[in-house]
Amino acid sequence: MKLIALDVGTKRIGVAKADSAVRIAVPYAAVEVDGTEFQKIATLARAWDIKSFVLGMPRNAQGEETEQSCYVRKFAERLKKSIPDAKICFQDESLTSVEAEKRLKGRKKGYKKGDIDSEAATIILQDFLEQHVGSPKKSSTKAAVVKHRSVKANKPHRWIWAIVIIVVLLGALAGGAYLSYDQSLQAVISANCNNANESTSEACTPVLFVVDSGASVNDVSVNLSNAGLIRNAIAFQLYYRLNYNDQTIKPGEYELNKSMRPVEIIEEMVNGDNDNVFRATFLPGSTVREIRKSMLALGYTEAEVDQALTADYSDKEFAWIFEGRPEGAGLEGYLYGDTYEFYVGESAEKVFERMFEEMATVLKANDLPAKFTAQGLNLYEGITLASVVQKEAHAPDQAKVAQIFYNRLHAGMNLGSDVTTQYALDLVDPNRETYTNNADALTIDSPYNTRLHPGLPYGPIANPGLSALEAAATPDSSMENYLFFLTGDDGVMYYGTTEEEHNNNIREHCREMCDVPL
Repeated sequence: MKLIALDVGTKRIGVAKADSAVRIAVPYAAVEVDGTEFQKIATLARAWDIKSFVLGMPRNAQGEETEQSCYVRKFAERLKKSIPDAKICFQDESLTSVEAEKRLKGRKKGYKKGDIDSEAATIILQDFLEQHVGSPKKSSTKAAVVKHRSVKANKPHRWIWAIVIIVVLLGALAGGAYLSYDQSLQAVISANCNNANESTSEACTPVLFVVDSGASVNDVSVNLSNAGLIRNAIAFQLYYRLNYNDQTIKPGEYELNKSMRPVEIIEEMVNGDNDNVFRATFLPGSTVREIRKSMLALGYTEAEVDQALTADYSDKEFAWIFEGRPEGAGLEGYLYGDTYEFYVGESAEKVFERMFEEMATVLKANDLPAKFTAQGLNLYEGITLASVVQKEAHAPDQAKVAQIFYNRLHAGMNLGSDVTTQYALDLVDPNRETYTNNADALTIDSPYNTRLHPGLPYGPIANPGLSALEAAATPDSSMENYLFFLTGDDGVMYYGTTEEEHNNNIREHCREMCDVPL
């Protein structure tokens, strides 16, 4: 089971996520409370295919609910309306923000207020996992302490000596393994680099080591071993996963030497250097137009962003993802939404290249090109359909909606998707000065208007996430008889096999949503 935790505040909402199978909570970028917070959270939930939410429930020192608790409960009600199939749990918490800030300070890391909120959400989620998933452990916060009883098991005496012998043997083996492991975690060359006599030795000679954006722990350990900075790559990985798995190795340039133990190297890398690295979040389903605005907000100039959007990436290793893309078509559909870290001063082109690389990884890891081919689509067409599905439905309904689009295509019907019309309007009339009502908007003569033109739109209308890509590649075959769908006023998707059923669904379930301006 996958979970999202929210540390609900009036200015920001800390976000963390976890898989109960792993039981490790991971922080995500905080969401600003600006009127679009529920939409952003819903987008994240769709992208991660998560329905279960854990909300921190504030309590005072006496364990009583507070005024903030009422705010959280009202927030939960609004979240449920935005995501009708959401499953919401509450986790008692107290002083998580204080604990979160303490942790961040302990890592010697420059941090922002949003980082505190995300760390607080991580603490809340870790508490929930430890109390409700598997064997309970000690809570991270003061308000969520679980008491356990120890139970003595009565074992027959004849087993006692057998157990003792097994323990001794295993202890001997483990002792030998531990000694080898401990030796691997020592410095390559033991030296005191603060001593003037040793400071110029080989052990203390600075080595510039670079961690690239997106590098895995495996990549880093192998590169450290190749550079002669650690004794054993596997021991390094094991130590990291046992002690630092909830922290991220930061990309950047590090000045290391052979007198440093692996623990010192890891500390350097998880603390990172925030002066040299910045984080950027692009949500799944964002359009190039929205990503362009995000890039400008990060400090890039219009000229830099526009040059990156029109640059030639055909000689790059990931260029195969553009297979089937018409000449002159833009980058819509290929900028994979996620949270990334980059060096300060990284060019806009490098930012986009990182997003393309992630798109290539997602496509290849899930065998999506072959699955699109099985559906009769090339890669460009598959991404195009996925982008429409992304904008039309939440993750649980995306495979159903994808099948309906296939049904309409096979029946010779137009897709009739209003989100493609919205995209056409955003290109030519973003402020809706010309097309002031839906009736006029649906007549716009654009290759993206699937009400007027048959087949798929000219190209992708957004940058789809994994759930939408998988839906377009493996649609829900149980929907083969359906040709219509709509999202009701209650946020639920309704389906119809005939136009008459569809019109009934409009009358019964879509009195407001169906009149929302495009």
